[in-house]
Amino acid sequence: MSSLRESVTDASLPVVNALNRLPRAVPFLVVLALMVAGIFVPGWGWLFLAVVVAFLAWTLYLAWPALDSGARAGRVAVLLLAVAITVTQAVPRS
Repeated sequence: MSSLRESVTDASLPVVNALNRLPRAVPFLVVLALMVAGIFVPGWGWLFLAVVVAFLAWTLYLAWPALDSGARAGRVAVLLLAVAITVTQAVPRS
């Protein structure tokens, strides 16, 4: 019986391979564009940020076993920052 991690890794393999074929700047620029759009689009722009949070969480989950504690802490901090921005945009002060 395979573990959840193995199942997620196996299911993610085609997407990871497709991302690896892209130039390194492309995923970064897409995430950056989604973050900027999520911050500046009023109302439903937080959905762009939610996509970024899901992507960051997915890549963190896949990379977790290979990361040392410093890299883990840095990536968790970035993920938490993205979550905070998303929540701020989704539930604005009135």
